[in-house]
Amino acid sequence: MKNLTEENGQDRRSFLKSAATGTAGIIAASMFPTIVPASVFGKYAPSNRINIGQIGIGRIATGHDLPEILKNEVAHVMAVADVDKNRLAQGKQWIENKYADKTGKANYVDVKAYDDYKELLANKEIDAVIISTPDHWHAQPAMEAAVAGKHIYMQKPTSLTIKEGRMMADMIKKKKVVFQLGSQQRSMNPWPQFKRTCELVRNGRIGKLKKVYVGLPGDPAGGNTEKMPVPSNLNYDMWLGSTPEVYYTLDRVHSQTDINDRPGWLRLEQFGAGMITGWGSHHIDIAHWGMDTELTGPIEIDGKATFPPAGSGLWNVHGDFLVNAKYANGVEMEIGGTNPNGVKFEGTDGWIFVSRGNVGVTASDPGAAAAAKENKAFYASDPKILGSVIQANEIHLYESPEQHQNWLECIQNGKQTVSHAEIAQRSCSACLIAHTAMKLGRKLKWDPKKEEYIGDKEANATLSRPQRGPYGTNYVKG
Repeated sequence: MKNLTEENGQDRRSFLKSAATGTAGIIAASMFPTIVPASVFGKYAPSNRINIGQIGIGRIATGHDLPEILKNEVAHVMAVADVDKNRLAQGKQWIENKYADKTGKANYVDVKAYDDYKELLANKEIDAVIISTPDHWHAQPAMEAAVAGKHIYMQKPTSLTIKEGRMMADMIKKKKVVFQLGSQQRSMNPWPQFKRTCELVRNGRIGKLKKVYVGLPGDPAGGNTEKMPVPSNLNYDMWLGSTPEVYYTLDRVHSQTDINDRPGWLRLEQFGAGMITGWGSHHIDIAHWGMDTELTGPIEIDGKATFPPAGSGLWNVHGDFLVNAKYANGVEMEIGGTNPNGVKFEGTDGWIFVSRGNVGVTASDPGAAAAAKENKAFYASDPKILGSVIQANEIHLYESPEQHQNWLECIQNGKQTVSHAEIAQRSCSACLIAHTAMKLGRKLKWDPKKEEYIGDKEANATLSRPQRGPYGTNYVKG
């Protein structure tokens, strides 16, 4: 059977290119149009599709990214890449089964499978990619996708280091591709309360904003340190990527039997910072949105945290912690595990608290059970605040229907997404600054414009990490 992507491919790519640069007159009438009217090519014509490659096919891809993307008829997932051949085969079959269920046709699509994502990026039929890889494999494939002219949806956090994230954001700007970060709390579905909260705060419904409280969990110690043989189906060298070469053990990577199991790499500083970036990329991003600081960062920060003692197991990311930050507008932010999981905005005339409640909480995350019990996801010091009407002449924030849908629509119309690369860089960098303060245990001064610590060589040494070639953002040319 012929793939949809083999028909009218050049017409489709030409249109997508013109739309992304704002030259497609047919889309000017509406913010969220279809690419081409049904009367021209037919609602689901091949020229009307956005061909997508999935990079990384683990629990986030199959549990969140792909289920959401497949709700959109304009999206056509045609390829998948993973360094684990077992997951690659399972992922190919998973996507093909979803299309078979959706269309009633057993051979509707033959998904191309790649054990090297660079081969996927070289496929000229692919217009866009979803990056659902471990944290240390975010910035590099995003940069390479931009160089290849592919639009990018990427899971948070943006990067492993602040300099790596800056390189990525600059490359995306240079290549003019559409980027969306998976900070889905900004979208109306499934959590409209976050945008509503930020609009109420930005429009002064709690008076002058004074302080923001962010509640985030920590991670427990543990993890098996036993050295094990590398599974034959796993390209472990590529999986390690730019990080140092270390021996293989199952709790360092991911389960070989359960794709939905929370992977061990989430609890290792070699591959990420822990929950400060894991959930922090969500909640601190919302704090920034409400504070009107989404394109800057703190000017001062201090923190403390507990880290697993030697001999307590493999995992070494932070446990309980407390961070205090100050912004140039005078607003202070407190981040820590003693605060309820969510974001509380406190002003001179009241406060608003917002969280996910019991909707969409990832069951395997630390603190998830407590967060899920919090059914009141949106409440205030005075209930009247929540019902306040935002008038036409007041601040109305970007309204995104659903994070993946917004990305697809912006590929069509050439507009910026609700979580574009610069916003993504700033939310991630605030998390990484907090992590540095936790590690050093003292007050730091930060320059948001230069993206560096003021007069502190030890802190500035954390802005980047040595990269193990040939992997890493330092090796991306474009």
